[in-house]
Order: sequence, then structure tokens, then C-alpha cells
Amino acid sequence: MRASERAYVTLRADIINWHLTPGTVLGEVELSERLGVSRTPIREALAKLTAEGLTEPQSGRGMVVSEISLDHLDELFELRSALECRAAELAAQRCDPEIFLALHHQLTNAGELITAQDPARTDYYQLAGELDIAVDAAVGNHYLTQALKNLRVHLVRVRRLGKDNPTRLRDAAREHAAIALAIAHGKPAVASAATTVHLDNSLRHLLSTTH
Repeated sequence: MRASERAYVTLRADIINWHLTPGTVLGEVELSERLGVSRTPIREALAKLTAEGLTEPQSGRGMVVSEISLDHLDELFELRSALECRAAELAAQRCDPEIFLALHHQLTNAGELITAQDPARTDYYQLAGELDIAVDAAVGNHYLTQALKNLRVHLVRVRRLGKDNPTRLRDAAREHAAIALAIAHGKPAVASAATTVHLDNSLRHLLSTTH
């Protein structure tokens, strides 16, 4: 992996996971020392992050981690609905049913993963991510997959603003299970409707915990 790619992957993960919080100044010298690469790969990495909307130039401060505006949350979910509902429809038409039946089974039991011993909910979010990966693979549309990838980066950051609620996460797991089952059964309209229910509930939860 090239030095610029390594720097990009590391910084992207740090931003998404809030190790680098919004407004953090990203000095080239400091980053090059911390990551053990020259300033040129750092500049290339920051250019990619800026293209994704994760960093931005700020007058008098240089490059900083971009802020998250809750004022645009509705707009973000409008786009999410358009992309994810369509992806669910296409996945229902093109998928290997066995993959989604297995995911349905795992997601039905996902409540067991949401425990006090895993406060970051790592296992649960990994399982939810596996559903995203399976949908992307079933859809087989590079442009749609890339659009969803870019969108999910911002959704992960926004999710961190909401208060952790085990009850909501268990409900979300059941909603994901319903999506997986509709896709496995080859029912595009049902898959889209189940996705809409999940997104509506997710948006309501975020709005209630961030205002």
C-alpha cells in the first residue's frame, strides 16, 4: 500500500471514529511525524479526505476536520432513503437468497451482541455492516455502491452524536432482519418498505437525542 493510501486510511478511520473530532487542526508536519511518512503523502491523503467532505480548509487554521451540521440531517436521510431503498429493491432481484437468510438469522439474534461488556457495540455494528456489504455485492452496480459508501461515512459520524440506546439498537437489529428476509424472499417492494421503516425510526431517534 502506498504511503498516501496508508495515511488516508488511518486518518479516515480516526475521523469516522471520533479520534479526530470536528474542528481538529490537521497540520502536515505533525501528521507526517505521527504517521511516519513525508508531507507529500499527507497532502494527497488530505486531498482525498476533502473530496469526501471529511476535511476542509479553514481560514487562518489550515486544514481541519469538517464540522457535522444537524441542520442538514433531513437532507442526509432523504438521500439515504433514495439510495438504500433502491439498493434493497435491486438486491431482492439479484441476490443469492442463502446469504440473506443467514444474515436474517444472525440479525434476529443480534440483541445478544448488545451488552454492557461491549460498550462500543463493535460486534453489532460489524454485523450491520455485513448486511451493507451483502446488499452492495448483490446489487452489482459500481456507481450506486460508491454513492452508498460515501454516504455511509457521514452517517457513521452522525450516529456518534446520538445517545447510545440499547433498546433502539435491538429494534434496529429487528428492522435489519426484516430487510434481510424480504431480500432473501425476492420481494423488492417489501424490502424497500422495510428499509423505509428502519430509516424513519433511525431519523426520529437521532433527532430526539441530539436536540
